[in-house]
Amino acid sequence: MAGKKAEEKKEVAAEREFSWETDSLELVSPGQKIREELRDRGMLQKEFAMRMQLTEKHVSKLINGEVQLTADVAVRLETVLGLPASEWNALEAHYREMLVRWEAEKNMEGDVELAQCFPYAEMARLGWVPETRRVKEKVRYLRSFFEVVDLSLLEQWQISGVACRGLTIRSGEDLTLMAWIQAARKMARTKVVQPLDVKGFETMIQTLRELTAEKPATFLPKLEEALAGQGIALVFLPRLRGLFVQTATFQSGNKAVIAMTAKKMKDDEFWGRLFHELGHVYLGHVWQEGGTTPQDERDANMWARNGLLPRTEFDAFVDAGSFSERSVCEFALKQGIAPGILVGRMQHEGLIGGAALNRLKKEYRFDGMRR
Repeated sequence: MAGKKAEEKKEVAAEREFSWETDSLELVSPGQKIREELRDRGMLQKEFAMRMQLTEKHVSKLINGEVQLTADVAVRLETVLGLPASEWNALEAHYREMLVRWEAEKNMEGDVELAQCFPYAEMARLGWVPETRRVKEKVRYLRSFFEVVDLSLLEQWQISGVACRGLTIRSGEDLTLMAWIQAARKMARTKVVQPLDVKGFETMIQTLRELTAEKPATFLPKLEEALAGQGIALVFLPRLRGLFVQTATFQSGNKAVIAMTAKKMKDDEFWGRLFHELGHVYLGHVWQEGGTTPQDERDANMWARNGLLPRTEFDAFVDAGSFSERSVCEFALKQGIAPGILVGRMQHEGLIGGAALNRLKKEYRFDGMRR
C-alpha cells in the first residue's frame, strides 16, 4: 500500500511539472489525457504498461510527451481505454502543431521589433492585414501577408525581387516599399497575361505612343491589354505615407509586374515612368539578382526617352530651332505622341524653362483606382 501511494505521489508531481502554457497557447498533450484516464480508473502506469504490452519506460515517455503517439499506439489505446484511435491521432497531431506554434512564439523577438517598423495601421485600413494592436498578432498577420515564416527573410532578393535597388530590413522606407510591392504582387496574381515576349516590344511601343493622346478612361483598358499581350501585368495602388517610390517593376511567377501609385500625374510624368519600367523589363533588369545599378537606371531612362520619342527625330526638331506652341503641337502630332510628352523632354534637356509650355501638359487622375 505504501509503495502504491508513493508511486501515485510521483505521478502527480510529474503531472504538475508537465502542465504548462504560454501567454497565448495552452498545450494539452495526449499524455495528459492518458493520465486523466488512468486516474479515473485508479490504474498505475506499471499496470497500464502491461495492459498496453509496452515497457514502463516507453509509457512514461508517452505520458510526458517525450515520444510521439504512433498509429499503432493509438489503436492499442482504443482497445485499452476505449477512445477511438482517430481521436488519439487527432489529439497527437494538434499537440505537435501547438508545440511548433509555441516555439514560433518563443522565437518572435526579432520579428516583434520589425513589425513595429511597418505602417501597420495604414495596411489594415487598406484591408491588406487585419486590424489589431497586439504586437504578436501583428507579427503573425505580417508573416501571412508576406508569405514568409520569418520577416527577416524579406531582405533576400529572391523574395523582395524588385528592380530598383537592394532592399534592407534596416530601413523603414524599404519596409514600407516591401509592403507596397507585396500588395501589388497579390493584385497581379489575378491578372491574366501571355508569356513574356520582349521581341514584341517594338510593335507594342507604337501602340502605346498612340495611346498618349487619349484620356485615361479610354487608354487604360487598351494599355493593360497591350502590356498583358507581352507578359506584363499593370497594377495601381495607393501611396503609403513615407513611401517615395512611385513605380516599381518586379518578377512574379512567369510574368513581369509594373506597379504604379494611383495619384494625380501630368501626362509626361506618367508615360515617362511607365516607359522607364518597361525599359527595365526589356533590358532584363527584372531578373538580375540584387536589383539595379545606377548604370541600369540610366540605361532604362535612355530606353524610355527613345521609346517615347526617338533621338533622331527629336534632334531634327531641336535643330529646326522653333520651340513655339504651334511648332511643338505640329511635331507631336506628326510623331503620334501627346504634346505634353515633348514639352517634358524639352524641359528635362534644358531647352526650355521648367514652366514653359506647361499648358500643353494634360493632368491624369488615378486617385482611388484599384486595377
